[in-house]
Amino acid sequence: MIRLLEKNYSHCDGIHRREFLRIGAMGCGGLSLANLLQLEAQAGIRNSKKAVINIHLDGGPPQWETIDPKPHAPAEIRGEFGPISTAISGIQICELMPKVASIADRFAFIRTLVGSAGRHDAFQCQSGYSLKDLASFGGRPAMGSVISKLWGSPEDAAPAFVDIMQGRPLVRNSARPGFLGPSYKPFRPDISNLFSRELEAGMKGELKRLGEDHQMSLELNEDITVKRLDNRQSLLTGLDRIQRKLDASGMMLAMDEFHQQATGILTSGKLAAAMDLSQEDPTVMAKFTAPARSEDLASYTSEGPTSPQKFLLARRLIEVGVRVVSVSISDFDTHSSNFSRMRTLMPIVDHGLHALVTDLEERGMLDDVSIVVWGEFGRTPKVNSKGGRDHWPRVGPCLLAGGGMRTGQVIGETDRLAATPVSRPVTYKDVFATLYRNLGLDALQTTLIDPQGRPQYLLDDATPIEELV
Repeated sequence: MIRLLEKNYSHCDGIHRREFLRIGAMGCGGLSLANLLQLEAQAGIRNSKKAVINIHLDGGPPQWETIDPKPHAPAEIRGEFGPISTAISGIQICELMPKVASIADRFAFIRTLVGSAGRHDAFQCQSGYSLKDLASFGGRPAMGSVISKLWGSPEDAAPAFVDIMQGRPLVRNSARPGFLGPSYKPFRPDISNLFSRELEAGMKGELKRLGEDHQMSLELNEDITVKRLDNRQSLLTGLDRIQRKLDASGMMLAMDEFHQQATGILTSGKLAAAMDLSQEDPTVMAKFTAPARSEDLASYTSEGPTSPQKFLLARRLIEVGVRVVSVSISDFDTHSSNFSRMRTLMPIVDHGLHALVTDLEERGMLDDVSIVVWGEFGRTPKVNSKGGRDHWPRVGPCLLAGGGMRTGQVIGETDRLAATPVSRPVTYKDVFATLYRNLGLDALQTTLIDPQGRPQYLLDDATPIEELV
């Protein structure tokens, strides 16, 4: 929790909104997040907002061990796991996902996600585009950065976009602002103290090259009061006034707004309270804890039984006003030991998705929050000599839930090997068009201005998935 050395307020009545947020979890006797939200609702300053939780299955999830089992395929294709029935008559998914199967009517299962760029990061799952698109002047922005540009404000006590991805998506900076520039990068809190995610040796060097400031602290130095921080902001603005007048691009003004919002986030305490899971109801924490044991995991890079609590963090962040939250679960890069790794990892994902969807539903939030679950590509039909599945960009799985979508259906069909679509291919951009629509944006009509002064549509070739909208 942020420590502020300002005067205490003895009550929370008649306080201006900015002061109310600044007091945060400190000024009213140590408020929990729930208390803070209740008081805001009573004060009439809490608004329901549409939001997206983007869950990246880091490494590329296999079709057969998730939502497209092929029980009649040869053994070297179908693998070790069979199908199970779901809450939707006639629809089966892998036996490793019994909890999702029990609420399958809340999901849409896309079995024909196509158009993968084949890159081993999460950029396409953040933007819909390949790395090369508009690369000459920064590349395409992540969806969260787009929402920050369109809807964010320096006055917001919570950022529009929070990235809590770990592993490969963090190392490769997948949630990038692209041509929008650094003022629209995600707020990226360090969650390594909450969730340990060991990196492969090669990625450790990559992370080191990102520098020390690739993640942001939620703690304000206890020697700096809010008043001193405000004074420093005023001083910096005064010193840079001449440079700002000379800056025709407007970048310095944009960075001013970024730093202003960052200061507001730190001083409000609101985001820090959302990230503080010790304030959550223990029964809810238990709901987001999988029964698996860490020592059972087949890979040191895989997530443990507490990793579903990342989904809980996402929900808490949305409650305080965040519009887009990116989360990752590792490690689906199963070039070896695919079946033993999926035997422990998929039940953790299954548990977390069930907990997230039912929790949002119980809180009346599910229709406002869109959930997408996917990876950078699928896996090869044939199991290799190491018992693994390799990269397969031709087709992959995707799950969607919430957001007012028409769920309880399967979209697309693959061939008997789950190697290629035979009907209804869906692109990454189509999924994003659907997510933008759920937020109330027409991605084919909304534009952003690139650094050359040209309008760029949010999506240039996509259609919202008609079965869902």
